Amino acid sequence: MLRIVGRINSINVQKVVWCARELGLPFERTDMGGVFGGTDTPAYRAINPNGLVPVIDDDGFVLWESNAIVRYLAAGHSVGNLWPDSLKARADADRWMDWQATELGPAMRDAFIQLVRTTTEKRDPTKVAASMSASERLIGILDEHLAKRDYMTGGAFTMGDIPVGLQVHRWLGMPVPRVPRPNVEAWYARLRARSAAQEVLTLPVT
Repeated sequence: MLRIVGRINSINVQKVVWCARELGLPFERTDMGGVFGGTDTPAYRAINPNGLVPVIDDDGFVLWESNAIVRYLAAGHSVGNLWPDSLKARADADRWMDWQATELGPAMRDAFIQLVRTTTEKRDPTKVAASMSASERLIGILDEHLAKRDYMTGGAFTMGDIPVGLQVHRWLGMPVPRVPRPNVEAWYARLRARSAAQEVLTLPVT
């Protein structure tokens, strides 16, 4: 059975859980990281030297890095669906997964940390403003991309929707005014309607 290690309020763990749900894969998940600790132990560092979550153990095959795990599961269990048959569609999904990891996620990080995980009196408004400005620009790019598409790569849900969808879930869950983005909001509503997304897209942003 697939084993997933990591706390469910981690966006990166949520990616893997959502993907496994989409694929109908049975799995066991163990809380680790954050308030649960355990990631700085020698035993954990032996399976992930970065000391981060998630890690999966798939019948003895150990893998870390959340987007790599999503790709691995999709390629192994959903060729032609989450893992598109078309090389170009697959590259398109890959592109947006990388964009979440290298552009949107980092841009949003300071706003999220300050607004969600920092007490009011300790917040740095300069960091919040810079992060929000950078994030708004990127969400604008996403909104334009989704103007004529139901999902990230076109008319079908793929692995590319999972990381970006969770980053937008975090964006929409932060207690701050945002520019209306009708295409992003319509796409997010489609994601929330998926039964496999219920476990993660109904969670509060923490």
